[in-house]
Amino acid sequence: MHSPYQSPIQRLWFWLHRIICALVLLFLVLPVLVIAPLSFTSSTLLIYPIPEFSLRWYEDFFSSAEWMRSVKNSLIVAPAATLIATVLGILAAIGLTRGEFRGKALIMSLVISPMVVPVVIVGVACYLAFAPLGFGNSYFALIVTHAALGVPFVIITVSATLQGFDFNLVRAAQSLGASPLLAFFRVTLPMIAPGVISGALFAFATSFDEVVVTLFLAGPEQATLPRQMFSGIRENLSPTIAAAATLLIGFSVLLLLTLEWLRRRSEKLRTAA
Repeated sequence: MHSPYQSPIQRLWFWLHRIICALVLLFLVLPVLVIAPLSFTSSTLLIYPIPEFSLRWYEDFFSSAEWMRSVKNSLIVAPAATLIATVLGILAAIGLTRGEFRGKALIMSLVISPMVVPVVIVGVACYLAFAPLGFGNSYFALIVTHAALGVPFVIITVSATLQGFDFNLVRAAQSLGASPLLAFFRVTLPMIAPGVISGALFAFATSFDEVVVTLFLAGPEQATLPRQMFSGIRENLSPTIAAAATLLIGFSVLLLLTLEWLRRRSEKLRTAA
């Protein structure tokens, strides 16, 4: 059996390519590797070497009224925005996938535009839209705007799943007496569930990590965890921020593992089909 890398140049590029990829990965992960150990320091400063290891900053995080209020706000805003984004994204994806009409490409570009428009512009525009209506510094404005930022992710993932979906299954269910709504929940939704869940997780992560829009639309009582971290960096830099960042990193890793599990599950379902 001959090796696919027979010449010295091919073997050199084979290993060089992997070394470059490893260096890029290290460059991306290094900030995480730096900040996480600092959350366990006993010092009041974010410095190396760490004098002693301690959990005092995690205790400070969970005992602080401000930090706990920001966590509560994030757990209110992010799930609500995710629910709205998921429902709207599923409906838009089905309509854009099944429908054939003029201006389809333009509408698709418009609905995914929040992904490419700078977040500062979105924040200013939403503030100018909601403030005259009396919704400034409110959960409503924050949730609606975060949902708008999450909708494109749901549309993209669900649309990708629908590309291989056989809509004849829906027609068969309706011919057997199922209503369109029942056919959707019994046939369509289970088949596109991996795409729906992936999009929902992306929408949740987008809302949970958003800080720029929150600076424009949220008051002190609606401050989310990222905004609280941003304020802490500006006003009082302490290792408590490192503890909060480490918790967010762990949460993000959990989301990535969930997405990978969904991807593998989707591949198994397609292989079985």
